Amino acid sequence: MTETLSKGERTSQAIVEAAYSLFIEQGYHATSMRQIAQRAGVALGGIYNHFSSKEQIFDQVLLEKHPYRQVLQILQSAPGETMDAFTHNAARSMAAELGRRPDFLKLVFIELSEFKGVHTPHLFQTIFPQVLPLIQRFSGAQSQLRDLQPQTMMLSFLGMFFSYYLTWSVINPEAPMTHEPGDMEPYLDIFLHGILKPEKP
Repeated sequence: MTETLSKGERTSQAIVEAAYSLFIEQGYHATSMRQIAQRAGVALGGIYNHFSSKEQIFDQVLLEKHPYRQVLQILQSAPGETMDAFTHNAARSMAAELGRRPDFLKLVFIELSEFKGVHTPHLFQTIFPQVLPLIQRFSGAQSQLRDLQPQTMMLSFLGMFFSYYLTWSVINPEAPMTHEPGDMEPYLDIFLHGILKPEKP
C-alpha cells in the first residue's frame, strides 16, 4: 500500500517539480525564488519553511532528477547472460530512456556550466550504494573479462556511452534522440574489443 504524503511533503515535492521545470526552461541563475514559489503555488515566505535557499532546492532536484538514477536502474535490470549481450541491451535501453527525456541532458549541463560540477561529489556519495549490485554483476562475469577492476569497466562503459550521446546531441540538436539498433554497434564493439587487431600468433 502506497504511503500517503503529508501536506508538508506534498508542498516540498511541488517546489522541487516547479524548480526543476524552471531550471530546465531558463537555467539556474535566471530563476528566482519568487518564480519557483509562484509556479509551485505557495507563498514566497512559505518556501523557506521547506528549503533554506535556492541552491538547496537545486541539490534536491539533482538527487531526484539526475539521469544517473535512471541509468543505474537500467544497468541493474538489463538482461543478458554474457557480457556482450548485457552491454548491447544496456546501451540500447539507456539510449531509449534518455531519448525520451532530453531534459536530463539540460540538467547535467546546468550542473557543469553554472556550478562547475560542485554538487557532483555529493551526488555520487548518495547514489554509490546503488552501484554496488552492478559492480557485483560485472565481477560475476570475470571468466569472460580481462583482469580489470569492475569499477573501471563500469566507468569505461558509461564514459563511452555518454560521449556518444553528447556528441550525437551536439551534432543533431533539433532531432530526437532516436537510434536504429545498429547505430551504436561500432562504439560497443570498440568498448568490448578495443581498436587494435589481435596479434597474429
